[in-house]
Amino acid sequence: MDKFSKTLTITGKEQTTVNDKIEALTVLANKLTAKELKKLAHVVANDPVKTALAKKYLGV
Repeated sequence: MDKFSKTLTITGKEQTTVNDKIEALTVLANKLTAKELKKLAHVVANDPVKTALAKKYLGV
């Protein structure tokens, strides 16, 4: 599989927070398909009930 680079900006209060976000996003990008990531993003952006349930299930 080819590798591509992209520049993006991630906000956070501290560098460690941003690094944690990048690491988590990298795992998601490597484990989920583009279709699955788009669906996940859509749910997070548009369905606060499902997002709240997922956070509760994850303990966050």
